[in-house]
Amino acid sequence: MSADWALEVFDKAPYITVSMSGADGIPYGLPLSLVRTDEKTFWFHCATEGRKLDILRVNPRVFLSAVTRCRPLRGPKDGSFTLEFQSATAVGMAEIVEDESTKKEALRAICRRFLPNQMEGFEEAVTKSLHRAAVVRITLTEPPVGKRKQYDANGDEMKYGRME
Repeated sequence: MSADWALEVFDKAPYITVSMSGADGIPYGLPLSLVRTDEKTFWFHCATEGRKLDILRVNPRVFLSAVTRCRPLRGPKDGSFTLEFQSATAVGMAEIVEDESTKKEALRAICRRFLPNQMEGFEEAVTKSLHRAAVVRITLTEPPVGKRKQYDANGDEMKYGRME
């Protein structure tokens, strides 16, 4: 599937797994609530201390993965046990944001995505908690990749980017 399609999967996913690896080579990944603000930029927030920030300071390379529309089923025509899904992956570089105004704008974008009907409380909340929040910007270093398995109304698998 196209890079644009993969970005849509990221936008629809309730969380995106961010995987990284520290200096010791031990992999570490966790699902986070990310927001995308353009074709290459994702943001998340977290506490100002912790393992993920320690790892990102040493090795900022990250791998993003997301899955939506995931459901097990029996293949409509052959009866096989299978899974319909839409997925996206991407590689990027993470940067811990220090600039306060950039942090606020990122937090505003995160709030708009996950609590759009609560924006009237944003300014007060960010004023109270900005000092306790770290913000991380992830910039994609290559186009994202999307994959899916999906059946049409006739039970035929939609292959080769076929859309309906």
